[in-house]
Amino acid sequence: MVQVAPVAVRGPAGCVSIDVTREAGDAGETETAMAAGWEPRPSTDADGAEWRPVLDVPPPGRQRRWTVFLRWLLLLPQFVVVAVLSIAAFFVTVVGWFSALVLGRLPDPIFSFLGSVLAYQTRVTAAAALLVDRYPPFAFDAPDYPVRIELRATPLNRLAVLFRLILMIPAAIVSSLAQSGWLAISWVFWLIGIVLGRLPEPVFGATAAVVRYRMRLTAYTTMLTPVYPKGLLGDAPGAAAQPAYSATRPLRLSTAAQVLVWLFLLLGLAGHLTSGTVNYDTTDDDYRAATATRTAN
Repeated sequence: MVQVAPVAVRGPAGCVSIDVTREAGDAGETETAMAAGWEPRPSTDADGAEWRPVLDVPPPGRQRRWTVFLRWLLLLPQFVVVAVLSIAAFFVTVVGWFSALVLGRLPDPIFSFLGSVLAYQTRVTAAAALLVDRYPPFAFDAPDYPVRIELRATPLNRLAVLFRLILMIPAAIVSSLAQSGWLAISWVFWLIGIVLGRLPEPVFGATAAVVRYRMRLTAYTTMLTPVYPKGLLGDAPGAAAQPAYSATRPLRLSTAAQVLVWLFLLLGLAGHLTSGTVNYDTTDDDYRAATATRTAN
């Protein structure tokens, strides 16, 4: 089992990582490994199931009401940092896209940087979504922070890399709808957090599912994984039956949490349709006004 600080990259001969401690062998000895060259690793688990980027979040616990009340205000500096990192990650992704077309993989420095940026973004997103109370650090390396992700360096299909922007569209639509729907009723969750000092399990599970899906979509878009994002409604029964490593690995959603996820999607869809209708009506009204003006003249 690999325990990741901000991000871990596994290889077949060990762990190619950023400050990662792993358990080696049956004796349970630990060792730290640094990037020593890229080695391919299959994108499947030992049982043959597809392996997707993992999000680890602790179970929902007590949160300080005043930090919940001021959460987004307190995170404003982090939002600025994330915006700057996202701009840098965009240009690095472009370079990585050309590199992946030639090499069939991301070069080590690009993989490490994009993985670290994704870990940073995910920590801030989790804090903003009230999944954790602890303030995220201003650092790539956060071994003590409760929110972690795990990535594996695997070979990339050059054809899938070539058409990545087209292939990601369906998942991007789903992620956009889910996030829009969550934002539409996030004020309700905010009030619940202030009153109770915590998030109820269904709200926590549904929110974690949206955050994880967004993280997986970003990993796929930036070519950190070749596996298409899934799991918005929780993990499959086989994965969900495995022993729990964290509250989100595996992610077991109750019926109430799944209903909330569907509600997010429906609210997001309604919001997009309403926005499109309003824009269309406004454009049509402007056209009629312009036509009437020309006629009058």
